[in-house]
Amino acid sequence: MKLGRLWQPRNPAFWLMVALNLLSTVLAWIARSIELSPVAALLVAAFAIGNALLGLYLMWLLMRDEPASRGGRPTRYQ
Repeated sequence: MKLGRLWQPRNPAFWLMVALNLLSTVLAWIARSIELSPVAALLVAAFAIGNALLGLYLMWLLMRDEPASRGGRPTRYQ
């Protein structure tokens, strides 16, 4: 696994990983800074953790797979 394989802007999984990690960051900020009822706080925290785990899974997939060639799309995500 190489960390350089993580940067694949032509791969849709890369942008999904970025979006999920940003969303989990926003949800964690909401859970900590806004006074929520306990049920709402647990729901926001559960979504934040779920988004973070899904983002980590996509990161693992990107690091494991070979990057696509310059001219084509990755065969796995067609």
